[in-house]
Amino acid sequence: MATVSSFESLDHPAKTDLKQFSLLFQPLFQASTQEARREAVAALSQSRHVPVPVALFIASQPLAVAAPFLVSSPCLSDELLITIARSQGRDHAHAIMQRENLSATVIDALVGLRYAMPVGAEFANRQQPADTALSEGVALDMTDLPDRPALPRRSDQGQAKSRPQPQTAAAAPAPAPDDAARLSREREERLRQTIKALDRHLNRPDHDRLGARALSETQAVLLVRFARAREADHFATTLADALTSSRWLVERIMLDMSGRQLATALMGLAMDIADIIFILTGFFPDLAQMENGEPGIARLLASMNGGDCEARLEAWLRADAYTYETGNSEALTSARGSAAEKTRSSGKR
Repeated sequence: MATVSSFESLDHPAKTDLKQFSLLFQPLFQASTQEARREAVAALSQSRHVPVPVALFIASQPLAVAAPFLVSSPCLSDELLITIARSQGRDHAHAIMQRENLSATVIDALVGLRYAMPVGAEFANRQQPADTALSEGVALDMTDLPDRPALPRRSDQGQAKSRPQPQTAAAAPAPAPDDAARLSREREERLRQTIKALDRHLNRPDHDRLGARALSETQAVLLVRFARAREADHFATTLADALTSSRWLVERIMLDMSGRQLATALMGLAMDIADIIFILTGFFPDLAQMENGEPGIARLLASMNGGDCEARLEAWLRADAYTYETGNSEALTSARGSAAEKTRSSGKR
């Protein structure tokens, strides 16, 4: 537990720390008692920095030890969860099903492994032993009672002789095993397709820009070329054309010396990250300087989100369109007023 506690105290463990912990954990774990193993696994189930070899080793332990780790560990990726479910069997797969926010990829893999069990079926399985025992007990009590044969009455005997015996109804044919298997496969395939459709709807791929603003290949090449040549004027013209905005908006974006507004515009247009880094470091050399072991451009881009950049860029464009249209209408009204005044003045003369 001392090794686990010291590893947990590291907020950002280095590669050497991860390697050393991977080497020490397995022999110490095997030499510990069962209770110490459970405590160590419960502690590591809250850590985000557990090395992959250690995670796989813990997940391969019996379910009594590995259950907390499988249910709540944040270090288990989708690939690891699928690998564990395929290699460890049904019990470990059922523990993985208890995780919150399972991705569609993991759910699809679990359905394909046929480990998924409906809640009603699990409840029926849990209730069946008690119900069976109860029914067996009742049957046992019933057998203890003495037999009491019923004596038929005379009128019943006469009716029984005259009435024909009813025929036993034919039992409904049970579905063939092949048909049941086919229906089960079709049901699983429909479920799999539904999960995939939901995943595509909620998690749009990066290359899917349908209905969103995006740079054309020519525009992206021109922006990189003008940034390389430090031609800010041509760069602003090309960016305004890509945004379908006024030149005034682009100039205001480029006047932000932190580079955040230009990064927001380029990320909102889904430009390639390598090109964004090249353009920003070209116009804002301060972002290439190192601070605390990493360049400023890395911290800037890490603090930004593509979806938020798209929303902010759309807000800028709406405000720009309103301002630009208002300015044009005011200028047009002023020009018309001036023309009317000149016409009236010439008429008086």
